[in-house]
Formats: sequence, structure tokens, C-alpha cells
Amino acid sequence: MTIAELFEKGGVAMWPLALLSVLALGTILERIWFWLGLLSREKETVDRVLDASNTGNWDRAVQVAREARHRPIGRFLYAPLRRKNPDPETFKLALEASAEEELHAMRRGEKILQAAIALAPLLGLLGTVLGLIRSLNGIKLTDLASGSGTGVTLGISESLISTATGMIVAITSVAFYWIFQGLLIKQVNIFRRSGNELELLYRERYHRTGRSSLPIREEAAKPHEETELL
Repeated sequence: MTIAELFEKGGVAMWPLALLSVLALGTILERIWFWLGLLSREKETVDRVLDASNTGNWDRAVQVAREARHRPIGRFLYAPLRRKNPDPETFKLALEASAEEELHAMRRGEKILQAAIALAPLLGLLGTVLGLIRSLNGIKLTDLASGSGTGVTLGISESLISTATGMIVAITSVAFYWIFQGLLIKQVNIFRRSGNELELLYRERYHRTGRSSLPIREEAAKPHEETELL
């Protein structure tokens, strides 16, 4: 059975299901590409920034974070380091604001997958109901008297095509949705752990010296630095 035949036998519900499946598939592929790029060398960046900060080499920490700005973790760590002489509270606020912005970007596409998970089974069920109505309307009294139910059986089996399609779209969407949610939770933990360690090191140095130890002045944020994604 060809795709065209499936669409014809599945009924009108197959068209919105097709649109939903294209949107879900596009979102899944885009998110896979995003996460593959994000996870590369992330731990290395965090370790290099924290190691440099721990040894008091804040120039090196700033440089490493600045060079990693094409990745979310680099932009997150660089946000407080690029400021001129921030106090510990300002340092913490810069980390929190940057984390919120980066994590929000990581959630892109969630609404599309949620829509596919919710709507696909309902559209499939609608197609089945419409198919059953069409099949039952075609029943003739002579068919019932003669016991010939082949046409009805065939109509019912064809009407279930939309239900199967809707279930496939929903199951695929929910599987990848939870995979992406797991990756997002992992990123939240990485951001929290690395941010807390960097803040602690900065507070220790700040209270020991009585001033900030950051070696650079605050730079004017460039549009592409704030909105750049992988």
C-alpha cells in the first residue's frame, strides 16, 4: 500500500496528521543537532574556567570563557566575568540571568512536541470515527439479510489507519520529548554546579582582597553574543 493510498483510505484526518508529523520531525531533527553541538567539549570548558579561577588566574578564566561564547556554557560563565569589579551579589545576579536566558533557548521546540503528543491521538481517533460513520452508512439491509459483511469489515479496517498514524506520531514525539527533557535537566545541574563553584571562588577572593579580582572592564554586549545559539 502506497502513501497516497494510505492518505486516501485514512480519510480527511490524515492531512492535519501529516502537517503535525512534519512539524514534529523537523523539531526533533533540529533539537538533535542542537544537543549534539552543545554537549561537545562542554565539560572541558567548565574545568578550564574553574581551574584557572581556583589558582587565582582570573585573566585565563576570562579568556577561556570568552573563547567559548559560541556555546551556552561559555556564554553563561562569561556573563559575570566580563563585568568590571562586580560585588558578589551582582556577580550572582549575572550568573542567574545568563542561566535563565540559555535554559530558555534550550526549551525551544517544546510546544510543538507537546502539541503533537496531545493532538495526534485525537486526530487519529477522529479519523476512525468518521471512517466508521462512513462505513456504517453504507450498510444495506440486503447485506445484513445475506450475512455479507465484507464491505463493512474492510471499511472499519481502513478507518483504523488514521488511529495508527496518530499513535505513531504521538509515541515518537513523546519519546524524543522526554529525551530532550532529560538533557535539559542535565544542563540545569551543570549550570548550577559550575555557577555555584565559580561564585564561591569569586566570593572567597573578593572577601580576601576586599575588592574584585576581575581584570577586565565590562564590554558592551554584542547582539549576536546574547542571542547566538548553536
